[in-house]
Order: sequence, then structure tokens, then C-alpha cells
Amino acid sequence: MDKPSTRSGIRAAALIAAVIATGASAMATASCGQPFLVPVAPTGLSVTVKGDAVGGIYPELLRGVSARSDCKFAFSVVPRARQEAMFEAGKSHLLLPAVRTPRRDQHGYFVPVIGTRATLLSVDSMRAPVRSIRELLARKELRVVLVRGFDYGTAYLELVDQLSAQGRLLLEKDGAAVARVLDAGFADVTLMAPTIFASAIADDKRFAWMVPKLRIEPLEELPWGESGIYISKQTVDAADRAALQNLLAGAVKSGAVYESLKRHYPPAVLAGGVRQR
Repeated sequence: MDKPSTRSGIRAAALIAAVIATGASAMATASCGQPFLVPVAPTGLSVTVKGDAVGGIYPELLRGVSARSDCKFAFSVVPRARQEAMFEAGKSHLLLPAVRTPRRDQHGYFVPVIGTRATLLSVDSMRAPVRSIRELLARKELRVVLVRGFDYGTAYLELVDQLSAQGRLLLEKDGAAVARVLDAGFADVTLMAPTIFASAIADDKRFAWMVPKLRIEPLEELPWGESGIYISKQTVDAADRAALQNLLAGAVKSGAVYESLKRHYPPAVLAGGVRQR
């Protein structure tokens, strides 16, 4: 099984930059009047962080846009929960990658990039299957670990509250921390897009045993949705928003993001949580 890595993410980013020219006509006429502040957190191949270096599919998508326009982006690294809080408080301009949710729609304009969904993930192939949130809540022997700040919609957020009330929930800062908890046996399952978890465990030898054993179970209350980029309603004016939406739409139209994912994830992982729009 091929494993995604930071290096493969860089190669994927180069591919994206090369094909963004599909949207060149839109980019040639669009203009941004402000630099955009973009806090980011490690999110699989979508966003990678190596020291102070920010890379991955979404940052390179923005860099490709910047190379063909006067739009500039300033990245900073923060925990995922803080990234979300900054966007809601009007202290940043973009939120990415982000699943489209009603709560986020209150704060930003959404630009879709790919189809995605969260699934139940574990490495125990012997237990009985779990097909719904209802079943997961009833299976009180299963301890759950999630990434603090992740949001996959109303049903997911309600599940977080219910698991917390049951005393079955651990919250961690990112996918790698979730993998450590599962590896140590402090939790049994997690919920997130399979690609995010696969990236988190691929480069750490301690978790290599999880890759071939990864069990992916869709839950009926968590359907397919859209993942992409939110543009702040509070901090980005109408002219800059329209310009940025045109630029991003042209870049996404190339299909480079999904093609990059296909090159670097095993088919089962990709089919479990990502599809082309």
C-alpha cells in the first residue's frame, strides 16, 4: 500500500501549480486590494507543516493563485480549534480546508473544492460493525477520540456533546495525536475524513501497523458534503471576495486537487472519504 508523505504532498502541490493555468482568463481580470491572513493547522496532505514551512494542497493552491494575480496570502500555524475561533471572531480572512456547515455559512462565503465525508475509523476488525451515530451512542464500550475544532455538521456536533455527557470522549489537537491515543489503547474509534487520518499516520513508524488494518465505516447521519475554502464575511470586502472567488473557481475547475489525491492515497482510503465534485 502506498503511503502519503510530506514529499508526495510537495509533488502534488507542484502539479496543482502547473495546472491552475486552466483558470488563467479569470485570474487575468481579477484583482485583490488586501493581503489575506490565513491561519492553518496540519490537515493530512491538505495542509502540511514542517517547522515554519507551510505546504500541502490548499496552501499551494493559493500560491498558484498568487503567482497569476496580485492576491497575496500570509500563512500562520495555529491549532485547529484556534483557527476556527479566529475565523468566527473576524481575526482572519480565510478558513481552509473546511467542510461546509450551517454554522460556518454564518461567518463566510464558501468556495467548494472537493466532496468529502467523515467516517468512523478504527483498527479493530473483529468487533461488530457500527452503521449509525445512534448505534455508536448505544455502544458504550467504544471509547471515542476526536480532533478538537473539527466540524462535520450538526449531527457531528450533537454527537460530540452526547459522547462528552456519557464520559466517553477524548479531544486531541490533530490527527497525529489521535493516532497516538488509538495506538496506546486509550480509545477505540475516531471520526474524520479517512485521508486526514491516513496522512497523519503514514510518516510515523510507530503507527505503520495501522495502515493495512484501517477500518472505514460510513455512518448514515454523516452524508457526503463539500470541503473547500471559506472567505470571511467580516474581514473581506465585496470586491476582494468576488475577485478571490473567481480566482479560486478557475483553479478548482482544473480538477488538480482530486487528481493529486488519487496519486497519493490508496483507493480504499480515497473512496471512503473523498470524491470529485
